[in-house]
Amino acid sequence: MIKFYKHPKNPIAMNKLYGTVILTMLLFHTSLYSQPYTGNDFHYRGQVLESLSMNSELGDREIRYSIYLPPGYEDSVRDYPVLYLLHGYSDNETAWVQFGEVNATADRAIASREIPPMIIVMPDAGISFYVNKADGSDPMEDIMIREFIPFIDQTYRTRTQHEYRAVSGLSMGGYGALIWSLRNPDMFSSCAAFSAAIYTNDEIKQMPEERFNNSIKRLYGTGESNARISDYWLEHSVINLVNTLPPEEIKQVRFYIDNGDDDFLFEGNALLHIAMRKQGIPHEFRVRDGAHNWTYWRNHIIQGLKFVGEGFHRR
Repeated sequence: MIKFYKHPKNPIAMNKLYGTVILTMLLFHTSLYSQPYTGNDFHYRGQVLESLSMNSELGDREIRYSIYLPPGYEDSVRDYPVLYLLHGYSDNETAWVQFGEVNATADRAIASREIPPMIIVMPDAGISFYVNKADGSDPMEDIMIREFIPFIDQTYRTRTQHEYRAVSGLSMGGYGALIWSLRNPDMFSSCAAFSAAIYTNDEIKQMPEERFNNSIKRLYGTGESNARISDYWLEHSVINLVNTLPPEEIKQVRFYIDNGDDDFLFEGNALLHIAMRKQGIPHEFRVRDGAHNWTYWRNHIIQGLKFVGEGFHRR
């Protein structure tokens, strides 16, 4: 029941009433910020802007993206570290929010100080595997590295130094995260790859014809006499890059590799771990209970956020 109070004629009584109101408000404010984050407190929520776009001159088209701005972004003038979070095959820039709920995970982790406040950028790369096509018709890696990342730095308050930029992704996006960081180690401080689409040479040789034509051949072409293992593929094979690039270059990036024990991509991820061990490249490798699905990625992306967040912090 709502009670309406008349102004008391006695000034002392009036001061007591106002004092009670102010004290109640202060206690409510203190109680609000002393409680643990429940997921409903708007003070701790970041902002998600979906399906924005950048005009690409290299690709002669618009590149769509979604972005998560951490709590406090609009009310501050500070610059923030940035994570590029890449989607999987057949998804788009909305997937990590729609299915992965990464914004809610980031909100909780920032509120509990498990991760530092960060900007999360989710670009749409179609089914490009985040690389330039061998025939030059779709230079996706160049678009992202040479146009998109500079555009984000110019449009939002990001910290532009190498140590404050990271990349992560799932499946095709996990492969893209590894490719970007291996081929551009001066641009990323950390890479967290989930269920990365890492194929071995033997898997490509044994791949059914239709699948090979629609994925590997379409992107990487073929070698002499129509051989499946082309030079262009080797330039974009994660395992081959780890085995051939100077280890000191690769060590500029911190690596986290995560894969479910029932994931069909287990072999490539396990062999990447072995190759990194043999080359003396520090990295974290995790195999957990789970398969190649959103339940797995939604539940474990927090580990990737923590990993890249550790890289953003000073030790």
